[in-house]
Formats: sequence, C-alpha cells, structure tokens
Amino acid sequence: MIQENKQYSKEDFAKLKLANQYDCCTFIDCTFENVQLSNITFIECKFINCNLSNIKINVSAFKDVLFKKCKLLGVNFNDSNPFLLHFTFIECDLTLASFYRLEIKNTTFKNCNLQEVDFTESILIQSVFHNCDLSKAIFENSNLEKVNFSSAYNFNINPEINNIKKAQFSKENIEGLLNHLQIRIN
Repeated sequence: MIQENKQYSKEDFAKLKLANQYDCCTFIDCTFENVQLSNITFIECKFINCNLSNIKINVSAFKDVLFKKCKLLGVNFNDSNPFLLHFTFIECDLTLASFYRLEIKNTTFKNCNLQEVDFTESILIQSVFHNCDLSKAIFENSNLEKVNFSSAYNFNINPEINNIKKAQFSKENIEGLLNHLQIRIN
C-alpha cells in the first residue's frame, strides 16, 4: 500500500496500520513513539513537531526527508536502509540517537540537540552542524571532511582519530578539538 501527497495531523501511529511507502506526505503533530517502522519507505516526506522517540527503523528508507521540531530520542538510524539515504534535521532533539557507520553526506543539522549521539565510523562529508549542541556526542574514526562545525558547541573531536580535513570551526569553538590533550585554554 502506497500513500501519496497526504497530510496527517495529530495521528497516533501506534494505533494505525502503516503503509509500505509514503511519497510526498506531511506528518504534523503526530506520534510514532516506540512504533515499529520495519521496511517502510519515506520519500520526500516532512515530519513537523512529531514524536518519533525510540522508533524501530529496521531497514526503513528515508529519501529526502525533513524532520522539523521533532523528538527523535534514542533512534538508531544505523538500522535504516542506506540506499539514497538523505534527511535534514531542523530544531530537533536527537539525544542518544545513533548514526553508527552510516554514510550521511551533506546532512544538515540546524538548531538541534545532539547530546550523546553516536557518529562512530560515520561518513559526514560536507554536512552542517549549525548551532547544535554536541555535548558527549561520539566521533571516532568518523569522516568529517569539509563538515561545517563553525557554530556548533560542546563537541569533543579528536583530530588524531577522525578525518577533519577542510572541516570548518570557529575561534570560539576550537577548544573542542583540543580536549583530548587535557590542556587549559585561557
């Protein structure tokens, strides 16, 4: 079953039968908390002010999907289908989410809470972290080439174990690259 060009408002998807594919659909003020989203494809969809905390993705596909003002606590995006994977996050709370080993080039995170998010071994080439809180986020063996961190804050990125070639930082947040040295900057 495919749903196209539909708008859903204030729906609780824990109580609804899900389609196999959603094309150009908009979800506003909907609840997906703890919902099993196995093998569902979302193409050019928008999620606005939705609660998707602890959803189980299990090979679901997100192709050009926008999440705006959404709650995505603990979501394991690394379980999603990597084929044509692309999403944008604006004003979202992704605390404890995981992008482990995902290739998410050109991803935009704008005004997001990314505390304790796992980016281990992810490929984030040319992504943007605009005004994002990266407190306790994990970057290990990650490809951060040409990533824009110039307005990000509270990050701790070790340049010795991550590729930060041509990444952008500001004078105000450069200390996030030196924390592993355990030095004091005055």
